[in-house]
Amino acid sequence: MCRNIKTLFNFDPPATDEEVRAASLQFVRKLSGFTAPSKANEAAFTRAIDEVSAVARELIDSLTTTGAPRDRDVEAAKAKARAAERFA
Repeated sequence: MCRNIKTLFNFDPPATDEEVRAASLQFVRKLSGFTAPSKANEAAFTRAIDEVSAVARELIDSLTTTGAPRDRDVEAAKAKARAAERFA
């Protein structure tokens, strides 16, 4: 489930709110064990995603580094190469 959580810090362009929310969704899914909550748990599930997303955004925005931002295209190409090697 959590394989879709990607590193979001120190990229150019910076992580979007949609990317932070997607990572938060995966995190809440992993913690809860639900890919989709029941109607009874839907409000708590959604609230947790919203809260995790807000805290994650705050964290990403407050981190600092002296390293140069990584390029998303280069990192995606590296990930594709690793996947091709692993699953070839």
